[in-house]
Amino acid sequence: MRRGTGARGARTLLALVVLCLSAQSVQGQDPVEPEPTRVDDIVVQGAPLRDQVATFVDAVTAPPRGRGPARWSARAGVCVGVANLEREAAQVMADRISDVALSLGLPVGEPGCSPNVLVLVTTDAPALAAALVERSPNAFRPKYAGAAQSRRSLDQFVSSDRPVRWWHVALPVTETGNPAVRLPGDDRIPTVSTFASRLTTPVRNELRRAFIIIDIDQVVHLGLIQLSDYVAMVALAQIDADHEVGDFPSILNVVANPAVAQVMTDWDRAYLEALYGVELNRRLPSSQLGQIATGMFRDRRAAAEAEAEAEGE
Repeated sequence: MRRGTGARGARTLLALVVLCLSAQSVQGQDPVEPEPTRVDDIVVQGAPLRDQVATFVDAVTAPPRGRGPARWSARAGVCVGVANLEREAAQVMADRISDVALSLGLPVGEPGCSPNVLVLVTTDAPALAAALVERSPNAFRPKYAGAAQSRRSLDQFVSSDRPVRWWHVALPVTETGNPAVRLPGDDRIPTVSTFASRLTTPVRNELRRAFIIIDIDQVVHLGLIQLSDYVAMVALAQIDADHEVGDFPSILNVVANPAVAQVMTDWDRAYLEALYGVELNRRLPSSQLGQIATGMFRDRRAAAEAEAEAEGE
């Protein structure tokens, strides 16, 4: 099974990270490892399941304005790099994220690959984020349409006091995987298939980079598996940094309440499987969210029906 901790291959970005992390080593910390257990996938009371799913999808999904949700491409896959964490713990986190990616049908880079999912552990997250953005602003906001969130959002990424912060970079592509937008320095006009309608589009949004910065002092109450599954969730989907999912059984609640889950829940996996399983070919971004919600609803309904049948036997 292929893995990538990024120790040898992240030439440009890891060189930048080394400069920014040089005085912030946390390698001596030994994370506490709980025995992984699953939580019961409870159903939130007070609303039909379809409405609950739609609320969850709307609350957590945050693509750039005017764009549909992005996901990693099966053509390129993911390579996970974990920097500034004790070697064994870094490998556990990289493996955990890679396992989720594999379960979604994504190829995972070999050891030594150049990370496109870069997890950075530090004792001063705002300073590290500021240094990275200052040294390489185009890595965070490339100069083409649909790449990333707004400049204001990037400022919030830098100045936030969140225990874990993340930033995604995407690329709109055609059905053949070629850029659907004009890239800097390229005068060619992108060719997009005319096989579309008022309701559908051949353009997709693919994730190209994800930066996740962990403030180690703010997550000492979490076990390594809890933290790794949380990071996997925000690495593989454009999760809203201001998400409010307190009523749902989700790993996204674990930073605020570690008792919620020890691992990624069935609810979380249903969301990711819907994100990567549906076609996402609707022209309106809101309709693409509806496609995800429909896929997730079918999964949760089938699980509820299977549970009811098992209880009736």
